[in-house]
Amino acid sequence: MGLALTAALLGGCAAVTAIGVKLLYRRAELPDAQVVRDVAYRVAAAGETHGDRLDLYRPAGTGWPVIVFVHGGNWDSGSKDLRAGGADVYANIGRFYAARGIGVAVIDYRLQPGVDWRTQVADVREAVRWVHANVASHGGRPDRIFLMGHSAGAHLSLLVALDTLALPGIRPRGVIAVSGAGLDLVDEQTYALGEDPRYYSKRFQGGDTTAAWQRAASPVHHVHAGAPPMLILYAAGEKRALHRQSQLLAAALDSAGVPQRTVIVPGESHSRIVLTLSRPDRTAAPAVLEFLEALR
Repeated sequence: MGLALTAALLGGCAAVTAIGVKLLYRRAELPDAQVVRDVAYRVAAAGETHGDRLDLYRPAGTGWPVIVFVHGGNWDSGSKDLRAGGADVYANIGRFYAARGIGVAVIDYRLQPGVDWRTQVADVREAVRWVHANVASHGGRPDRIFLMGHSAGAHLSLLVALDTLALPGIRPRGVIAVSGAGLDLVDEQTYALGEDPRYYSKRFQGGDTTAAWQRAASPVHHVHAGAPPMLILYAAGEKRALHRQSQLLAAALDSAGVPQRTVIVPGESHSRIVLTLSRPDRTAAPAVLEFLEALR
């Protein structure tokens, strides 16, 4: 079901949490002066307490590309400030890439059931617009924006990147989809492999009494020629149904002639793969760095 680190680690055995973080978390260092925290990227409505902020991790110097990172969490949980077993998981991703010359905007977005999925997509879109409009003043390149998300965050990132009308004048340079969930909600084999269709209908159907919502909410069904190049990462230890979702995305990109690379990360799970995004000695982070370098 696209369980994110919040649920998988914090909701599980404390011993497992401690062991997982101890094995995989390695703090990346970045001077605090290079971090700008809690920037409002959109105007929040009265009474809103979550979903309008980002933290910007800035490399030294100028002319650097920037990743907009979108967290997972089943579309109904998660935060840019997530801590698991004492580890500041997403902040560490920001520090890791910024220390290697790549800016990172780690964003929050509004959560279900307070808003619907289309509003979540709109929040990610607004964060990208803010980065495009403001990153140059911090030393970054507005023409070198990448989207990167895990699980539900991959789903939302893809919907933004694949919408040709959503970001006039802004073309994401590439997308990194990490263990994406809900990528093809039409695919019956995914449900046959164990995914619960009721889980997704609760999050995406709304008042739609037809099957149109399944295509509308599925990034695979928005793939088109000219879409940004993509890196698809998924964990060998994930459920087969989630493997299939990433494979369906790769196949759709191939059919449309969109450059893509798929990397299966060995020895990890749907949740632990997030910790490896800031480990230079694991499969995921080197693949991301290679993808970014190739598109520079």
